[in-house]
Amino acid sequence: MRLVNEPMRPVAEGTPTPRTVASRTVASRVATSRSAAARFAPRGMLPRLAIGILVAVIGSSGPAGAGEYNRVLDIGDPAPAWKDLPDTKGNLHSLGDLHDHDAVVVVFTCNSCPYAVDVEDRLISLANECRNRNVAVVAINVNRVEADSPEAMKERAEEKGFTFPYLYDESQQIAKEYGATTTPECYVLDGDRHVAYMGSLDDSPDGENVTRRHVAKAIDAVLDGKTPELSETVPIGCRIRFERDRRRRR
Repeated sequence: MRLVNEPMRPVAEGTPTPRTVASRTVASRVATSRSAAARFAPRGMLPRLAIGILVAVIGSSGPAGAGEYNRVLDIGDPAPAWKDLPDTKGNLHSLGDLHDHDAVVVVFTCNSCPYAVDVEDRLISLANECRNRNVAVVAINVNRVEADSPEAMKERAEEKGFTFPYLYDESQQIAKEYGATTTPECYVLDGDRHVAYMGSLDDSPDGENVTRRHVAKAIDAVLDGKTPELSETVPIGCRIRFERDRRRRR
């Protein structure tokens, strides 16, 4: 720490400053992620895919104690608990209701995001697999636009035949507590309800050429009492539409 009256030490020409190093690191991570994404992104998807990656990577430089790509939670942190969130049938749900499950998968999603739509069939398949493994799958929507309204959620759930609760949080608070920024964004909670994994469902945003099922592998590890080999990935998708807090004039 530099004292108030301590003179700044001159930096030799060409010596990278902490800010420069950080900028290069972010740029490198963006370039690496975009290069990897280009291998499986169909024509026309790469521009919006790159934007999603850029937002996620730049947003990952959060406060101390946060994860690599999450500004709020780190692996091993206690999972924030939601309470009395309504599903598409009007029933209320809380994390505490799932106390008898060995693991819980939380997915922040919505109706209007093309990435969220692309993941629906794979999410249904995952939920069906989890049913016989004592693992709960819960989807949560916090967007406040008409396309993501409770009425639209109900229509979507019925149309797709969702086999998992699709909850709505009008306050958007639970997404903020999880540090979720995109749809879809997944979290795997272990038996003690600590975060064991967070990020993408798998390594293919559009579901084509999936080579690694991140969430499924994390579930396997948790049920075996192990730490997932890969515990955090970049969540790629649309930005959650958080309402801005308006300051009141005095």
